[in-house]
Amino acid sequence: MSSKNLLIVLSGPSGVGKGTVVKQLLSTGNYALSVSCTTRKMREGEVEGKSYFFISKEKFLKDIENGGFLEYSEHFGNYYGTPKKFVEEQLLSRDVVLEIEVDGALQAKRSHPEAVLIMLLPPDEATLKERLKGRGTETEEEIEKRLKRAEYELSRKDEYDYCVVNDDLDECVKKLENLIKKLKLI
Repeated sequence: MSSKNLLIVLSGPSGVGKGTVVKQLLSTGNYALSVSCTTRKMREGEVEGKSYFFISKEKFLKDIENGGFLEYSEHFGNYYGTPKKFVEEQLLSRDVVLEIEVDGALQAKRSHPEAVLIMLLPPDEATLKERLKGRGTETEEEIEKRLKRAEYELSRKDEYDYCVVNDDLDECVKKLENLIKKLKLI
């Protein structure tokens, strides 16, 4: 049986545990985490090529023109995007994981139809709200905005190839690993 390298796109609402799930998944196998490009300034503690590829707005716009991104978007005056060349180079030797929001994931699927879209779901809305509050990083108003955004993101779940509930971290990662193993054999 042959095995192919996959582009695995993980999305889900704020507070669902994407970052934690991705970190644990990356520690279990030969995965590359896609590094995005951004036009925003580097923050303290960030590392070029690990946190982001920091580029000028002019270069970003030129790369858009040249079809250099699997997906991109603009937030608060800065651009963010997944560099197509970086992903394609990584796919030559291993599976690539993208942790991006819903609109970007659907763009990535259009530009790379073989991409596997997986949405991480919370067990329920109450748990999601509890997790957001538990982080202690957002005001009540910001939590409400994130929950409103979560409604939109969850409304798009039928456009994903698979949905996995993140109720228990270890179980969730195990389900993802098993799903990826099955997909590599197809």
